[in-house]
Amino acid sequence: MYDGLLVIDADAHKLENPLIIRDYIDPEYRDRTTLIVDQLGDQRMRIVDFNPATGRNDLERLFPQPQGLGKGGFRNLHPETTLGAMFNNIRLQHMDEEGVDVHVIYGTWNLSFASYLDPDLAVALCKAYNNYMAEDCRGYDNRLKPIGVLPLQDVGEAVKELRRCVEELGMIGVMVPPNIAVPHPKAPEAFPEIRTCKTLSHPDFEPILQAAVDLDVSIGIHGGPGSYMVGGISDHTETFVLSHIFVQRNQQQLALARMVFDGAFEKFPTLRVGFLEGGCGWLPDLAHAFHEHWEKRIRDFDPKHPYRPSVMEFTKLMIQERGTHNSSNIVTQTKNLFDLLWTKQHDPTKINDSSLYEHYDLRHRDPLEYFARGQIFTSFESDDPAPAYLHTAMGEMGKHLTCFSGDYGHWDGVLRGCVSDAARVTDYDRDHLSLLLNGNSLALYGDRLRNSLPRSLHEPTLVGAR
Repeated sequence: MYDGLLVIDADAHKLENPLIIRDYIDPEYRDRTTLIVDQLGDQRMRIVDFNPATGRNDLERLFPQPQGLGKGGFRNLHPETTLGAMFNNIRLQHMDEEGVDVHVIYGTWNLSFASYLDPDLAVALCKAYNNYMAEDCRGYDNRLKPIGVLPLQDVGEAVKELRRCVEELGMIGVMVPPNIAVPHPKAPEAFPEIRTCKTLSHPDFEPILQAAVDLDVSIGIHGGPGSYMVGGISDHTETFVLSHIFVQRNQQQLALARMVFDGAFEKFPTLRVGFLEGGCGWLPDLAHAFHEHWEKRIRDFDPKHPYRPSVMEFTKLMIQERGTHNSSNIVTQTKNLFDLLWTKQHDPTKINDSSLYEHYDLRHRDPLEYFARGQIFTSFESDDPAPAYLHTAMGEMGKHLTCFSGDYGHWDGVLRGCVSDAARVTDYDRDHLSLLLNGNSLALYGDRLRNSLPRSLHEPTLVGAR
């Protein structure tokens, strides 16, 4: 605890040993998952994926990649948290030292699962990972809360796995990447690296969103080196630092924007989504852009009653602009131009296809409402000053959007002073601080987390939680 307040780390991590995963995966796929050591002495996960070029399972995938997107950085293992990310007794020791009561645990290796081309392999990996994480976190006085991973390559299996994670394995939520890479429709099969992206708001994934709503669990969107970058931007983010900045921030923003304007939050008004490990300083600007574009380009757009000046008014303006000489020609030109701009050939009032107009169905709701009614959350780390000004930029709802995280277990994570540093960024009042340290996490993860807390951590410490 911190000053008597419950502390929940909304985004901690496990460092999985791929060799352990081999013990959980279906024997059919065991030989396609191995651990190798490269020429620098770095450990890398080796996956044998489906290769569209050959039609066989002979495409070697490495994580982290030695070259290209995601290379570098991983060799710098955290001097303190690496062992804790592997061994729970050390993790709990660190949690006690820093005053962290609960870790919500996401994975590391699984951040690459969405990029695999073989859907059956992806399903097998997700099942194995979820079994491993559920068993690994079991016990420990309910202080370790694992998050499941879904195989988006197969929506039907993803729905089954979501239900299994929650109902059988006792997990409090599931995670997906900001997007899933799919072969570009115009790319030849000989070039499987050519991708386009599909976000969670795509209609294909609606059964997953419906299942999350039915089960009352949140979906955590978490990027990683396995998250594909949109378009050609990946050509300019070949290092880990650059890919981390853009995947974790820009990709989260794109995923959020798509969920808003594709109508996912409108269709599923109780859906809760966390956009994790991308900070929160971008929230005010993005929320303003949502509101501005909605107000100017959606709300006030009425295709059935378009602006239409009178012919007389238009003619007067034309004469004023061009002069009175050759007036007969001007009148003819005016009529032709008027008919071109405001044709009566099609009656707008009789057009019923709203799909012709961008986001027309969302005209009745300001996107800011999705923030206000508790559907959108982010995380912040202890060195992030943004929570101190979110309420200034966004009003009272700015206090309810972001959850404390230490990114524990990753080489660039935070341990020493993580809670106290986050709490001292500014002179928070107690209710605001409680929201940052526990209330917003409880709102994101819901009753699945709240009802599973250790008995010693219940109501008295939950000041400000909604």
